[in-house]
Amino acid sequence: MEPLSSIVRAANHALIENGNSDAIATYFAPDYIAHLTDQDVAGGHKLIRGMLDLYQRAFPSPKVEVEILLEGSDRVSWQRTIRAIQEGAFKGFPASGRDIVWRDVVTSRFRDGLIVEEWVISDLAEQLLLSRKK
Repeated sequence: MEPLSSIVRAANHALIENGNSDAIATYFAPDYIAHLTDQDVAGGHKLIRGMLDLYQRAFPSPKVEVEILLEGSDRVSWQRTIRAIQEGAFKGFPASGRDIVWRDVVTSRFRDGLIVEEWVISDLAEQLLLSRKK
């Protein structure tokens, strides 16, 4: 079986950089759950597709760098740095036309080679606020 870190890198490339939402089932379990700072969100592939659409409308040409922090038997902890121009509105932040760089720290849990659960911390909101002050 391919290393879990390779799956994380391939998923980021296919879904975020290439915007290929048809690849969701290749990387994520149908019962996927995301644990965010203030909530747990279930929704499987529909949740992921919705988030991808939201991000692609606001940041249509992102560049992603993935750094693997730790890999275990069923989990990978990793950091993603995303660079993009905010060309559309995002969660109450109007399009700014500015370059935005943000980081997500993620722990992905795998089952049968698919990501089934993730814990995510992001500084995107902070970076969007800071970009308004420039």
